Amino acid sequence: LPAREAIRRALRTPSYLLLSAGFFVCGFHVAFLATHLPGVVAACGLPAPVGAWALGVIGLFNIIGSLAMGWAVGRWRMKSLLSLVYAARAVAVLVFLLAPKTEAVLLVFAAVMGLTFLSTVPPTVGLVAKFFGTGNMAMLFGLVMLSHQVGGFLGAWLGGQVFEATGNYDVVWYIDIVLAVAAALVHLPIKESAPVRLQPA
Repeated sequence: LPAREAIRRALRTPSYLLLSAGFFVCGFHVAFLATHLPGVVAACGLPAPVGAWALGVIGLFNIIGSLAMGWAVGRWRMKSLLSLVYAARAVAVLVFLLAPKTEAVLLVFAAVMGLTFLSTVPPTVGLVAKFFGTGNMAMLFGLVMLSHQVGGFLGAWLGGQVFEATGNYDVVWYIDIVLAVAAALVHLPIKESAPVRLQPA
């Protein structure tokens, strides 16, 4: 199927648009953390090396989370797994905000966020393939990834703007929670069992 026609059909598929919206939120989360976690550590009054350790913990648990999700997508509905990941992020951020800001709390938070960091990718790719088949999967996932990158830009940029204006990241954390809850909810209406096959007429 020609690329233009594949894109046109994809953009008319509500489940694809919902998936893209969820991946936008993923980009917001991961870029904010990757860019501003050292700043968060400093704002909490913790030693600078804790920021480096926290980023390392995110990377380590990202590997674990991605491998675990690759195993899980063959056993449970992918949209449900995505909702669970985003809901877990919302809970993790809320608990972090309420907890005392110690080194142990920060590293546990980093581990939990690491588990969810890029574990969204396997089910997101899987859903694109399930919706449209593999013929145009790379291109159509690329569009979903564009949404992720736009979210990433906003997460990194907004974090800096909020910190300059307020001296802390609280507003971004609350936005983070709201977006995570929204992402968990938008995956629920996705029609995973009714793919739209992009075949030539």
